[in-house]
Amino acid sequence: MDIFGLGLDQVLIIALAAVWAGAINTVVGSGTLVTFPVLVAMGFPPVTATISNAMGLIAGNITGTWGYRREIAQVGGTLLRLVPVSLLGGVVGALLLLTLPEEVFETVAPALIVVALFFVIFQPRLQRWVRARKAAEQERRTEIAVQNGEAPPPERPEVGPLLIALVFFAGVYGGYFVAAQGVLLVGILGVFLAATLQQANAVKNALVLTVNLTAAVSYLFLAIDRIEWIVVAIIAVGSTIGGFAGAWVGRRMKPLVLRLVIVTLGVVALVVMIRNLLGA
Repeated sequence: MDIFGLGLDQVLIIALAAVWAGAINTVVGSGTLVTFPVLVAMGFPPVTATISNAMGLIAGNITGTWGYRREIAQVGGTLLRLVPVSLLGGVVGALLLLTLPEEVFETVAPALIVVALFFVIFQPRLQRWVRARKAAEQERRTEIAVQNGEAPPPERPEVGPLLIALVFFAGVYGGYFVAAQGVLLVGILGVFLAATLQQANAVKNALVLTVNLTAAVSYLFLAIDRIEWIVVAIIAVGSTIGGFAGAWVGRRMKPLVLRLVIVTLGVVALVVMIRNLLGA
């Protein structure tokens, strides 16, 4: 039984991967490393897989961002400064994806997967470092305030030139290759944004949504012939369900299990793409 050129088994596999990706994007922030390998393994060209996957996951990005609406309200000023930066980076990344030869993407994508997997594997260590850095910085501010006879300052987001530059390059990365941009952003925001981790995650969700929406508009104008709409629809439905279920899954599944699955599927994608690159 075929559904718009896909077998029923393929539809089910993509749908399950999309649900899982939507949940992982809420919990870990690297759901593309689930759906992208599935699409590549099914024979979709890497650029087509990236474009269709990115557009489909927007629905999950929306539900994830909505889930953090309270934290987003707390950092509205920060988002007003960072969203345009992500938007510009997303445009640049999408244009690179669409204008460079597909052979360039096929060569670069394996390296980008390795980078994404690096962030996934070392995310716990990065988070511990972020927490330690935040605690030390807050303690230093408190000591200065006490010495001056002032009340300890509350934690508040701060946007500096280095943060703006890094968010821009993360946008370029996300526009060109979607995988693990959320993990990359959490690392950047956690280190360079003076905010709570929950606020950093809220900003991350909003910026990922910005990049993906920007890239999607670029795809519609410049690469509509490369979009597999049935794949977009399946991933959109699945990631929406996964986005709502993400918190439930996160409370019941150990992060190590999720991380192992992501790394395993990422390695599968890496092997498939290297084999295709070598013409094996």
